[in-house]
This record gives sequence, C-alpha cells and structure tokens, in this order.
Amino acid sequence: MDDHLIGILSNIGVISFVALSAYLLLLTGEISFGQQAFFAIGAYTAGVVTAMWQLPFAVGLGAGAVAGAAAALLVGLPTLRLHGLQFAIATLAFAEAVRILFELFRYQVVRDGEPVGPNGIEGFRNIRYIFENDVSAIQFMLIVYGLLGATLVGFLLLERSRLGTAFRMIGEDDVLAAINGVPVIRAKLIAACLAGAIAGLGGGLYAHLTTYVEPAIFDVMLGVHSLAYGLIGGLGTALGPLLGVVVDIGFLESTRWFAGYRMIVFGGLVAVLLIVRPRGLLDERLVHRIRRMLGRRPPLAPASPTAPGKE
Repeated sequence: MDDHLIGILSNIGVISFVALSAYLLLLTGEISFGQQAFFAIGAYTAGVVTAMWQLPFAVGLGAGAVAGAAAALLVGLPTLRLHGLQFAIATLAFAEAVRILFELFRYQVVRDGEPVGPNGIEGFRNIRYIFENDVSAIQFMLIVYGLLGATLVGFLLLERSRLGTAFRMIGEDDVLAAINGVPVIRAKLIAACLAGAIAGLGGGLYAHLTTYVEPAIFDVMLGVHSLAYGLIGGLGTALGPLLGVVVDIGFLESTRWFAGYRMIVFGGLVAVLLIVRPRGLLDERLVHRIRRMLGRRPPLAPASPTAPGKE
C-alpha cells in the first residue's frame, strides 16, 4: 500500500477519536468547543510516558485516556450545570487555557545525548517509540483502526443500554428527562468523562503518529472541526462523525482540487447541511429507516397443500 495513502488513512482514524468525543457530548445536547484540550492532554501524557519514562506503548495510551477522563471530570464538575452558549464558551475558554499552559510547560530529560520532552512553545519532539520498536506504518494503522473499531463497538453497546437512552433523553429535553427520573448531571458527567477518555486516547495515537506535537496544533479550529464532523456526518449513529472526518480529511484535504480552498468548502458544506439536514447526513430518521430495512425478513413460502389421505 502507498505510504501517502497509509498516512491519510491513519490520520483519518486518529482524528475520528476527537470527532467521536464531541459527538458523545452532542448526544446529551451539549456543544463543546474544547475537546481538543483533552486530545492535547492525551498526546502530551502518552508522549511523556513512552519517550521520557520509557514505558510500553499500551501504558502510554492508557495513561493518555485516563488523563483525558480526569481532566474532563475536573472541568465538568463546575461547567455541566451550564447550558447552551454558556457551556460552549466555558469549554472554549478551558481549551485555550490548556493550550497556553502547554506553551509554558517545560519538562525534559536527556536520552541518547538529546533533550526529550515538552519545551514550551517549541513543542514536544522525538516521540519515537514506534520507530525505535520497528512498528511499521501499516502496523500502526492497524493498531489505530483496531482501537477505533473497539470504540465503535463500545458506542454500539452504549446505544442499546439504559445509559445511552438516558443520554438521548437528556439531549432531547433535560427537564423532561429529570422529571422521568434520569439523574441529568450525573449522566452528563459520565458522558464528559467518556468523551475525555476517547479524546485522550486519540491524542496519544496522534503524538506517536506524528512523533511531534506543539500547542499550536490544538487550537480552536481543531475543536470547531471535531464538532462539525458530527453535524456533517449525522447524529443518528457513531458512524456519522466518521463520515464527517472522511469528507474533510479523506476528500477535501487530500484532494488537490481544493488546495487553498478547503476551509471555504468545508464551512460552506456545514452551513448548507445545517439548513437542509440539521441533524446531519446520517440522522436518527435515516438510521431508523435503514435498521428497519435491514431487519425485515422475506415472508416464508406458503406451505404446500397436504395430499389427500395423508393428513
């Protein structure tokens, strides 16, 4: 397989994690412009664990996911009582605060005669665990999609659970959900922690894919895109945000026709879809229709008449 294609597919897979993170909060009716913060926290944490502490890759990814969930818990406790624009602005402010903190964060050790670790605005270089352990590009891509597949299975199980039903009830009307006995704040906090863990896991994968991260990568535009992926792809299923990522990165970014115009085309596409299909391409109605079609079974063939005397 071509290295350029492998790189694009790996990037699609990694960015899908932050898209799914924003999608999970959208299910509860919350618009977050700050999921890039948990993506950054996961990236830096996983990089520190593998490049500086020399621990295994799996430990680094796990630490990134835990750090993302812990950060989401800390920011969720004071903000999840907010609604609408107030919550969106609070998440944006948090993400910008995290980005600025990483611009000031310096923590390095010497490995093989070179300084390794976060160095403020210059970023975090030499996250080379994958190369040092002879993991090929295609092997890393398979790791990314294996974890993404496991995450999608988790979403499938969530959608069929009482917790998933509670998330959608809250997204439709949190007051009505509370009247029906749904613990709204607790459910939103669980959703925020899960979303933070997913973004943190994706951040850890991103750091090892690029071998270099810097605070400027995790700016507000990454948050806007992660939110827009769900709005483009649809909120009816977890496959919706993935469709949005494929449209943006797999088509607009990787196609020469849109070179220099990608942001214009992407913004126009979001605007049109918000008018034409407010819940995205794969909205709840379409997903329900598809499931009904797949669930239909052909009618049984009529039984042959019984021959006389053989009743």
